[in-house]
Amino acid sequence: MLSRHFLRSKVLQALYAAKADPVELNVVEKNFKHQISRLNDLGTIQLAALVHFAEFSGTIMDEAQHKYLPTEEELNPIRRIPENIFILRLADNFDLRRHSEDANVNWSGVDYDQVFRQAYASLVKLPEYKDYLASEPSFDTDQKFALNLFKFLMNYEPFRDILYPQSLLWEDDFDQIAQYNFMMLKSLDDTTDEATPIPLMHDDRFEKDSEAFEFSRNLLLASMRHFSEVEKMIRDHLNGWEYERVALMDILMLNMAVAEFTEFPSIPERVTVDEYIELSKEFSTERSKLFINGILDKFIVELRSAGRINKVGRGLLDPTLFGTEDSDSSYYSDPNVANIHIRDNN
Repeated sequence: MLSRHFLRSKVLQALYAAKADPVELNVVEKNFKHQISRLNDLGTIQLAALVHFAEFSGTIMDEAQHKYLPTEEELNPIRRIPENIFILRLADNFDLRRHSEDANVNWSGVDYDQVFRQAYASLVKLPEYKDYLASEPSFDTDQKFALNLFKFLMNYEPFRDILYPQSLLWEDDFDQIAQYNFMMLKSLDDTTDEATPIPLMHDDRFEKDSEAFEFSRNLLLASMRHFSEVEKMIRDHLNGWEYERVALMDILMLNMAVAEFTEFPSIPERVTVDEYIELSKEFSTERSKLFINGILDKFIVELRSAGRINKVGRGLLDPTLFGTEDSDSSYYSDPNVANIHIRDNN
């Protein structure tokens, strides 16, 4: 399941794209849904790569046996990878096979063959591979090696490079999706078989996934509704600094935060503030976290006074939100701050 923090980052990217190339609201929503569905494709390709690599290693071993002068090791290979119990169960899994068909996973082509051959040549030199060959075959040892193999493949630069061109955002998303997949693979046990559910990154079969996606979709639409209002609010608190010099990413994050304050009653104010401080570290300027924190403190006072923040549930209203040492809403009134550079993640 995709975390809300990660989904917030996807909303931020969708808003940035909408600002860079303005389109109708329904188109923004449609593009966002497609973006999330492409995360499913990326997750499926990563898992399918593990299965394909195991199968392809068997092909490499077969080819080596027919060399003109094969070595003894090549004539009698230890076929632990193509016969890995854990990976074979993944290969037979109904869900993964269906997901692979939906994502049109296709490993045919010289480029893929070359990448997997190079990866295999690198892998067999590692001490972890030699330790695996010396271990007793079992589900546990095979799963442990499969997890190490998955990490090896996901960190293998030629493999990453061949996938990135398939989607503009996959380079940014690759590690996060790989981490989700790794934890899912680690959670499987010896009862894993062809009928075991292998979830997508966003899977409508699971209520939490549906709720998380609805949260992100509603956040996207609500943020776009607040553009004009938040622009005025920002201008009111800039203390003479020009609005046009504020980083676009900061403006978009403030829009999202106001949407959460006013339209998501179950999310505590402190959680919202902390989330956008963290996002500012990932997507904006070095000192944006100070600006975001300071401006949001002022926004909360303004919105509370107007009766626009109505949090529902015990402990959701934080009366001690203000006065933190990181707060610095005067950032954009500092004449020593140079022009803001926007980090482009699209």
